Amino acid sequence: MKKMLVILSLLISFSNAGTLGIQEHLGKKVDLDLTFLDEKGNSVTLKKLMNGKPTILTLNYFRCAGICTPQLNELAKVLGRLDLAENTDYKVVTISFAEDEPFELAAAKRKTMIQTISRDYVTDAWRFVIGENNNSHVLSKEVGFVFEKTVTEQGKVDYIHGAALIILSPEGKITRYLNGVEQLPFDVKMALIEASNGTVGPTVAKMVEYCFSYDPKGRTYIFMWEKAIAVFMFALMFGFFIYLVKQGRKEDDREVVRRDED
Repeated sequence: MKKMLVILSLLISFSNAGTLGIQEHLGKKVDLDLTFLDEKGNSVTLKKLMNGKPTILTLNYFRCAGICTPQLNELAKVLGRLDLAENTDYKVVTISFAEDEPFELAAAKRKTMIQTISRDYVTDAWRFVIGENNNSHVLSKEVGFVFEKTVTEQGKVDYIHGAALIILSPEGKITRYLNGVEQLPFDVKMALIEASNGTVGPTVAKMVEYCFSYDPKGRTYIFMWEKAIAVFMFALMFGFFIYLVKQGRKEDDREVVRRDED
């Protein structure tokens, strides 16, 4: 019994480690009255940012040395090929969940991303904002975007997080999650069309990619192995727990047989 309790405590620890990523809240509505600081430092509500349009929502932080920039670059490619009219058929809102970032950084990121789109794009259709009064964290919880802040021995702040396009209906209902960095223009288009009607759709891809850490010495991106190891260890410990339970039952059966023979 003591061994089983130890195994259970370990299972609980590893299950908590596996909560990072995207926890889907399909069909739920986000608070459109949450306020953010726009590219000029003005307070603006999510409702105003969406302007009554189906919206592609991304949660990033602008100093991210991992998957944030690749995700936004891929989104820019999709927007350049998307067979819908920006600002008329949809909006895009990118929110920094690191609220210590200045609005000037949001403005710079927006300028860079708009310039990477392969065609003339209505600048106002894609907004970059930062949280106000912890509202980016509130919104993160509402859409199920779970991240973890990390601090190195040198004091460098980083975040472990996933990547997804979260599609909202004009009323703020979560209608679709498009997980990962790369998306197909067709999938994004269909998700926006469904969102315009308030239709909740299935997740296109369950595989969630996680943030990479940048190695300044090697000038390479390093995968955050903690998540993969946690999943592996959870499976290993769960299998060991089942083994102990079966062995315990066999011992009980042998004890019963011995008593019957006596």
